Amino acid sequence: MSQEIIASLKIVITTFLCSVLIMPLMKKIANHIGAIDIPRSEEGNRHIHKKEIPKLGGLGIFLSFLIGYMIFGNQSIQMNSILIGSFIIILISLADDIKPVRAWQKFIGHLIAAIIIVFYGQITLNNVTAFGFSLDFGIWAYPITLLFIIACTNIINLIDGIDGLSGGICSIFFLTIGIIGLYQGRSGSLVMILTFVMLGSTLGFLAHNFYPATIFAGDSATFMGFIIAIISMLEFKGPALTSFFVPIIILAIPILDTLFAIIRRTLKGKPIFSADKEHLHHQLLGMNFSQRTTVILIYIIDILFSTATVLYTIKDPKAGSILYIILFVIIIWFVFHTSIISDKTPKITEKLTAKIKRKSMVKKRK
Repeated sequence: MSQEIIASLKIVITTFLCSVLIMPLMKKIANHIGAIDIPRSEEGNRHIHKKEIPKLGGLGIFLSFLIGYMIFGNQSIQMNSILIGSFIIILISLADDIKPVRAWQKFIGHLIAAIIIVFYGQITLNNVTAFGFSLDFGIWAYPITLLFIIACTNIINLIDGIDGLSGGICSIFFLTIGIIGLYQGRSGSLVMILTFVMLGSTLGFLAHNFYPATIFAGDSATFMGFIIAIISMLEFKGPALTSFFVPIIILAIPILDTLFAIIRRTLKGKPIFSADKEHLHHQLLGMNFSQRTTVILIYIIDILFSTATVLYTIKDPKAGSILYIILFVIIIWFVFHTSIISDKTPKITEKLTAKIKRKSMVKKRK
């Protein structure tokens, strides 16, 4: 085993143990300060869990992240900006977990954190390259970067609706980025340290959050999204790396689920941040899959996207592209056979299928 892999495993194991050991303390603190997730029937009974669950898991991930950085990290302006931005994200999230904070107040906090990353840390998204095509953002790089950071910060929180979902998807993301980074010889860089520190921290949280969960991430799930945004921009900046497109595809499941939610709520004339029970995991639960099976199925789909990404980036771009196409065909099928976008979609599909069958039978008779 190479020295780079051994060094990376040390980071993951250390932060994993820190996270596993910190979570019981987070549960006690959450119960003490009232940071409890209570199932609320007035929101359309959207909550799947039936009992009160402490929700400071995201804070535990953050503390494990800090310990990992102090042991393995190096000081830099970029890292300073990440720490400052993270503190802001966590403070807002902690306040929201105790007493709900208004959406516009959270947005301002997230915007300030993003501004610190962009203008103090000088971490920006300048271009996107995918399948041989490149788009340079020019003067739009700053607003696009701010928008991307805020979107990623919230996207993980929005899909965090079932035990083990957010922690599992984030762990798969960090593992995939870590594999690609090690293959490209980036061991010891800021992005790799961040990646493996977060991988260990989220896996430690997942040990307590997988079904049946004893702790939730709470609004502090935004911290995972915030770091994902930063890693995405840092990882795919160098000339030897493929493109920013890669981390986006790894996050295909949460991105598509959020996109479908926006379309669904817009079609129904509801605010895009309103709660409902039509997310991907709700659709699978509606097919009589258990919570555990539902999460595992989503993991499998996400791992397939990650596998396609690894193939596309470091092994066989053609095989990766084919797997991407197969996965998106499956997603299109899923959209037309569920109510993830509209209640009318499955009915329309049934009518079209019946019509095609009737035409086929008429042709056979002729």
